[in-house]
Parts: sequence; C-alpha cells; structure tokens
Amino acid sequence: MAPGVSRAAPTASAPAAPSPTDSGAEAAGPLERGLAVLRIVAEAPHSPRPGDLARATGLARSTVDRITATLTHLDYLRTVGRDLVPAPRLMEFGNAYLHASGMPHALRPSLERLARALDESISAIVLDGCDARIVGKAVPPGRMIPLGFRIGDLLPAERCAAGAVLAAGWQPDTYDAWRARRAADPLDENFPAVPARRAAPLPERTEADFAAWSAAADADGWALDDQLVAPGLVAVAVPVRDPDGRPVCAISVLAHTSRHSGDDLRAHALATMTEEARHIADALYGTSTAAAAPPAAPAYADAKSELGPSFLQALARGLAVLTALGRQRGGLTLAEAAEAAGLSYPSTRRNLLTLRQLGYVEQVGRRFLPSPRVLELGYARLSTLTLADIAQPHLTELAGQVRESASLAVLDGIEVHYVARAAAQQITSARIMPGTRLPAYATSMGRVLLADLPEADRRERVNASRPRALTPRTLTSPHALAAALDRVAREGHALVEQELEAGLRSLAVPVRDRSGRAVGAVNVALHAGPEPPEHTRDTLLPALRACADRIESDLAVRFAGTPVQTG
Repeated sequence: MAPGVSRAAPTASAPAAPSPTDSGAEAAGPLERGLAVLRIVAEAPHSPRPGDLARATGLARSTVDRITATLTHLDYLRTVGRDLVPAPRLMEFGNAYLHASGMPHALRPSLERLARALDESISAIVLDGCDARIVGKAVPPGRMIPLGFRIGDLLPAERCAAGAVLAAGWQPDTYDAWRARRAADPLDENFPAVPARRAAPLPERTEADFAAWSAAADADGWALDDQLVAPGLVAVAVPVRDPDGRPVCAISVLAHTSRHSGDDLRAHALATMTEEARHIADALYGTSTAAAAPPAAPAYADAKSELGPSFLQALARGLAVLTALGRQRGGLTLAEAAEAAGLSYPSTRRNLLTLRQLGYVEQVGRRFLPSPRVLELGYARLSTLTLADIAQPHLTELAGQVRESASLAVLDGIEVHYVARAAAQQITSARIMPGTRLPAYATSMGRVLLADLPEADRRERVNASRPRALTPRTLTSPHALAAALDRVAREGHALVEQELEAGLRSLAVPVRDRSGRAVGAVNVALHAGPEPPEHTRDTLLPALRACADRIESDLAVRFAGTPVQTG
C-alpha cells in the first residue's frame, strides 16, 4: 500500500504502537478544538469573526479568542479588520501529506502527459474515509476555461467514477461509515465542490447500485460517470493498484458533454489512461528517485513568554507534530517525529494519538504520516492563489507602513507587467494600475528582473527594447545599462531616479521562488522630492526587503511542488 493512501480508517499494527484509548481527554483538548476552528475558517463561504466561530463550535468566546490568537501568531490565520482568513501557511499540512505519501512525485509526469494527450482535465483521487479526495490535477495547456476540481476537494464516492473504482477495496467498516454519512447528509450539502442533490435517493437502491457499479469497475478496470457528479460532465476513471492488486488511487479524466459522450470519452481515453496508471504504480512502488522534501517547517517554538495566557502551547505543539510528519516519504517513527518537531517523546506521542483519533494521521507499521483528510484544512481554497493574490496583503501592509505606493510586477518579454498594487492616498502618488506595462530597461522592477537573467538573455532583451530617452536622465546606451544591471545583481536592489518620468523615483527588490529565481519584483514608487536618492534607499530598503521576504515565505508554501503562477 502506498504511504499515505488509505482505503479505510487507519489502524495500528506495530507491536509498540500506543493504543487510541490511551489518549484519554487529550483528544478533547486544545488541538481538537484548534483543528475545528481551522476547518470552519477554511470552509466558510464568508470570512468569519470570532463571534461566528464561538456560535459554530459551541465554545466560549474566551476559548475561541485564545485559539485564534495562537493560530494567528503561528500564521495559519490572518486578520482583515475583524474577519479571520486562512493564510498560505495553512497549506503546510496538505503539503506534509502530499510529500509523505509520495503522490505528487509519482503523479505529476503522468497527469501532465494525459492532459496533453487527451486534451481534457485530469485528476488523481484517493479515498478519504468513505469519500474521494482530489490529490493531483493537470489541465490541458492553452484551455481558456479548463474543467476540473481543485486539489483538496472532496467528492461523494457514489457520485464519481473514481469512487466506484476505489470502493473495490472497501472494508465493512468503510461501508458503515458511508451509510452513516449518507444518512446524515442525504442531499450532499456538505460537499461544496459538487451540486447538492434535489432529492434524496432511496438508500437501498443507492447502495445496491453502487456495490454493483464498484464490482463492475473492479472487474473491468475502469468506471464511467455520466453526469452523476454534475450535470453536463462525464468522467472515466481507472485504478492505480498496489503490488497486491488493490486500488490505492484513481486517475480520472473529466469532459463536458458538448465535447464527448460517456462512451466516446471512454473510447478516446481508456487505453492511454490504463498505460499511465501502470507508470504511476511503478513510480509509487518501484525504485524511482524520491522527490525532494518540502521546506522544513520550523520546530515548535514556545511563544508563552511573548503572548502570555493567550498562547495555547498544546495546540501549537500538536500542529508542529502534524507538519513534521511530512519531512520524508513514508512518514516518521515516533522518535523521529519527536526530534523533527522539537518536542519530548511523551508530548509527541500524545499528539500523534489525538491526531490519529481525529483522522488527520494514519499509521503504517511503526510510522505515522498525515492522512488525506488534512487537505480539508484550506488546501483547495488556498491552492488557487496566484503570485498577485499572495502579494496583495503584503503590499497593502508595506504601503501603510511607508506611506507610499507599492507594486509587484513580473517580466514579460521586454516589459514589466504590473500584477498587484497598493496605492497610498497622496497627491503625488503614481497613477499605475494592475495590468499596466512599462519598458523594463527604465524601471526599477524591470532592472531587478533583467539582472536576474543569464547575461546573454539579459543583453538580448535590452537590445530588443531599443532603449530611448523617456526623460533626460534615462539610460539608453548598452554599456551604461549593462553596468547598471551588473550593479543591481551585486547589490540586490535597483534605484531608478526620474528615468521613466520626471519627478518619479522608484526602489525595487526581487521576489524569489524556492529555487532562488526571481519570479517577480516589488517596488515603492514616490515623488523624487528634495531628499537625495540615497536617503530613499536607506529609509525604505529594509521595509521593502521585509515585504519581499514575507511574500517569498508564502510562495514557498503555496508552490511547494509546482512552478509559481504569475497570473
């Protein structure tokens, strides 16, 4: 069985493993309550306030305040006015599952090949309890409105082809959980990724039909969903099997009925999907090189002395254990988890028991690893964030701090393309909006981004832009621009004084991805005024670099295993 891929509720099998009954009241403590608050904030259609959370959880307002203060300090939640919103760092939990399971490394090449070959959206799906959780996706290049669900979305098993494929491995207790879920939510109203049913189906008929569908999928090696998951959508799914022949993952292709009927989609896709499923199984269970680990989350740091009684140590420790489990594929032993989290053996043990009892951790032999359920903690919502989305709150903070306009831009050919901006309310503020394009050679952000390029590429773009004097101060000679870019590369910032427009001064620094490549630049633009440019640099550069650092930290979590999306 692939690490982190669960067919049913996790079970303990190691002789030395602690029993769930040993956890006592720990399961009802701060960790459980904190995870409940995170789940509500992540799933809420509108940003809740502490009072909303108190009503939703039944907890005392003082308890909610302590939980949210701790989660905000840990940067899993952020406040916008009085509202609470999930922060990109919340994706650490989902990233921990994805790395420990080995799924992204095994899936990505095949999903991308399938999307190109079939020209349709592709998903990878695993069981989360008794339902189907999206853990990977790829969309056809160039498609304006690609179909497909988000990584982290949960689907009712009986309404998707992948559910039928995966149910072939269900145990009796999984069917019991499935019946209970359907009885509690007959209209599928707790599945925001799919349309709710108009009327509840007959339980007996649904179970008989689903069992027959799953048996046929197991025998045939594929399942077809013809507008079950949503009107107008058809899907075909095939299993990825472990060495014992059990389905551990399903690969699904999704199309609109305007492009394919169900039978047509099966004829179009089945052979190619079946072949790629074998490649994925080889990657999961063969000897392929393991993927690089995500950036290690910091070990537990006690903030009690800083925040006093509002800091919940037990919650912070439990979340540190959960993220630590993603350090290596296949999870960690208890001793390894304690070392990675920076906690004592007994504390780590108690937290693992709680997390396992809550369904966020599963155990395979002596190793513990996050379960697919951690993806419910905001992963689907946060996985759609772009570079601009991530930068915007930090630009707003920077603009408020320095009382000048701040922007983020990316390099597009020989131009910089503004993708996010926070304008200061001043008479002399530069009037630039997202979408604006300016020549890279004459802007601070353009020079930061050009300076990051290989020398030949840098020179080619400068020459292609045919520099001209926009003001008397504009650098236009290739030699002067080359020297300016060399200086920017050495110093890590660019200061442009009235070269784009008379009276406009701009200071910029790069924003880098995990590999160190500059994927964007952030700047502060202001009226030149009487102060010398060096005064602006010395005054604003620390705040500008701190803003870029915060953006980079969020990018490292949001794009832990994929290229940064710039738009």
